[in-house]
Amino acid sequence: MENGNGESSLADVFTQEKRSEIMARVRSRDTGPEMIVRHHLHAKGLRYSLRRNDLPGRPDIVFPSRRIAVFVHGCFWHQHPGCRAATLPKTRTDFWRGKLEANVLRDSRVQDELRAAGWLPLVAWECELTPERLDELATLILGAGRE
Repeated sequence: MENGNGESSLADVFTQEKRSEIMARVRSRDTGPEMIVRHHLHAKGLRYSLRRNDLPGRPDIVFPSRRIAVFVHGCFWHQHPGCRAATLPKTRTDFWRGKLEANVLRDSRVQDELRAAGWLPLVAWECELTPERLDELATLILGAGRE
């Protein structure tokens, strides 16, 4: 049910202060999905750098000699197209729509900047971290070093 502003009239189950505390604890580095990708790539013999500050978007995993930058994206935060986790919250929809759309635009801009600088940006989506998909990522990275 909407309240006329396009927002749901259902109340959050947490107080505003508690919700703020919860959201403040959301990590941007060394996340569970990132650790899964890192461990898998390391097990495949791939060695990498982490979060290079000198590259656009500070990629999560960087292969400098191969000029590959890997971003491990959460499906909600980066709005993975077609993913069931990429939903809009039912409260404060205007706020969330703007925030999430800005994330998507920034991701696109960062990938364009990396390509322009001669880098290959890759995205590992949280919902696709299966052994098969991780093997495909490792194969792609290994193959890029042979060009």
